[in-house]
Amino acid sequence: MSLEVRPGETVGIIGPNGSGKSTTLKAVCGLIQPWEGQIRFKGDLLNGSTPAKNVRRGITFSPQGNRVFGDLSVMENLQIGGYTVAKKELPDRIESVLEMFPVLRQRPKQAAGKLSGGEQQMLALARALISQPKLLMLDEPSLGLSPALVKEVFEKVRKISADTGVSLLIVEQKVRDLLPICDRIYSFKLGKTIYSGPASELQNDPSKLKELFL
Repeated sequence: MSLEVRPGETVGIIGPNGSGKSTTLKAVCGLIQPWEGQIRFKGDLLNGSTPAKNVRRGITFSPQGNRVFGDLSVMENLQIGGYTVAKKELPDRIESVLEMFPVLRQRPKQAAGKLSGGEQQMLALARALISQPKLLMLDEPSLGLSPALVKEVFEKVRKISADTGVSLLIVEQKVRDLLPICDRIYSFKLGKTIYSGPASELQNDPSKLKELFL
């Protein structure tokens, strides 16, 4: 497979289960190493790099499932997101994400595990943005959320892109919610790219979209 994310672009990855979507994100962030091929970020070869080094390069990853450190407070979760940030800069970084996610400002001492599903996803996004990444990767940000919360989360993702200029690479099964916020889409099947093109093309072609999941 081959894919590209350009500066300031929002790119989605879709496809059936087991097609290699989450594996791709994990390889880019350094959680697993590619068997062959190359992963490059701003010209630097990432093969063999670690997640910690990649965070310092400007790559952050918000995995699916357990999004937050449940026993830690909201503020402690945000502080963990800034572990690569200089101490004198961290308060300003935290303040900037609290402006983006005002619901978190209301409960800095609350255990993250006591937040609602939508609030936990907001906290995960906020924590990932503390380091001011150049590339933010999200794996199934809608997982476990109600339809109303899915729309709220995706609207927040759209706003993050518009306000910060960060590049976004998103794996998502709720394709109809994903397409409106993406510039381009890749579809994977059995570890191969079977489609790449403008997101608007798939929005206007339901039959093609169905074909990609068969």
